[in-house]
Amino acid sequence: MFDLPKYGDGVCLARMGELLNELRIDRAWLQRVSVVVTGSNGKGSTAAMAASIGRDYGLRTGLFTSPHLFRFNERIQVDNIEIDDDALALLRRKVEAVVADVSSRRGEQFGTFEALFALACLHFQKSECDFAVFEAGIGGRYDPVRLIGARETCVTSVDFEHVDLLGNSLELIASDKSDACAAGGTIIYGENCRDLRRHLVEYHRWRGCSPLFVRDEISVDNEAQSASGQHFDFQFGYHDFRHIELGLPGAFQFNNAAIAMTLFLLWLQREQPRKAPERIEAAIRSGLRNVRWPGRLEVIEQDPLTVIDVGHTPDGIRQSLASLMSIHGRDDWILVTGASRDKKADEIVGALAPSFDTIICTAAHHKGADPQAIAAAARLGNSEATLHVAATIADAVRLSQEMALEQKRRVYVAGGLFLAIEYATVAKGGRAEDLDFF
Repeated sequence: MFDLPKYGDGVCLARMGELLNELRIDRAWLQRVSVVVTGSNGKGSTAAMAASIGRDYGLRTGLFTSPHLFRFNERIQVDNIEIDDDALALLRRKVEAVVADVSSRRGEQFGTFEALFALACLHFQKSECDFAVFEAGIGGRYDPVRLIGARETCVTSVDFEHVDLLGNSLELIASDKSDACAAGGTIIYGENCRDLRRHLVEYHRWRGCSPLFVRDEISVDNEAQSASGQHFDFQFGYHDFRHIELGLPGAFQFNNAAIAMTLFLLWLQREQPRKAPERIEAAIRSGLRNVRWPGRLEVIEQDPLTVIDVGHTPDGIRQSLASLMSIHGRDDWILVTGASRDKKADEIVGALAPSFDTIICTAAHHKGADPQAIAAAARLGNSEATLHVAATIADAVRLSQEMALEQKRRVYVAGGLFLAIEYATVAKGGRAEDLDFF
């Protein structure tokens, strides 16, 4: 996309501010229209839900997410339409020119994510967005999204990830992600952050930020899930919505939906107060019912039933596994698993292996760890399971689909984003080698 390294030099905030100014991004407009989503797991789903609610409310809505799954353009959308190739190429040339100028003046190297964030801001401004949802890349303290100055942000969840950058404790990781919020703003925390409440309250005391927690100030109740759909009750302040239907599967989506709803309600109260309550409720109901976000417990085939999940942290994987079994049942599954070389394969595979009696261990074309190492981790996690090793994703697709059809079983693909998306691509007739991940 850009002829830049993935990460730039040191802390990016000063050069990013200069870049946005040189691109003539209206920083006051950007702050006014935007909310920011940070967290370890659930960021993409939460951002997609918030954007879907905004669209159904009638706002021209921008959505910036990462990573993409199948196509780079997925990362930048306006009203659920990906940026087209011509607009992307035009804006890329403009951003590249300014990046080169600022980089030369400052003697600093930009990173690709920084340039892409600036491109998204430019696209949303040119599209005259009324509402924009930005997903953070890593953390929040030094991520480009901090330049937004968002007054409504969230931390969907915290898990041990990027510890070399964010810190080696959940308190440090949560603190870093929280810093995407402007002083005096409001931060919504997912339910797995509740154990950190005392730390976070003190952390924000002198910044004037107001923390809100799912299942404390934000009520989630009467959750129900099945293969045909799921719903829950929500209450926050004077808003009391019953039987909210969710278009995305998984018990973890109740947390994400509650955050997305609260983000939008807080933003709307600041930007467009005194609107008709029935209009707000209608937008929330339709937005959450109709939202689509690929890769999370996604059914990609019905015969045999094949479900993929892009979760790649141990906590996210455990949550998805529990929801899979709750929705589709515990029996007759074949697990296809692997992990990226830079992830903790023992923890990831160890969280999956005990629940399956047949496991196919493989390696994604992009960054996949050695299948034999995956098999060793699976054997350690479940010594009773029957293990198969597939050298490539194509081999894993062929083997798992043949076994599932012959034995009348189902396939679950989990362990990492590259693994799941490559499997889906190959199962639909494509090639893993043709995917271009960032």
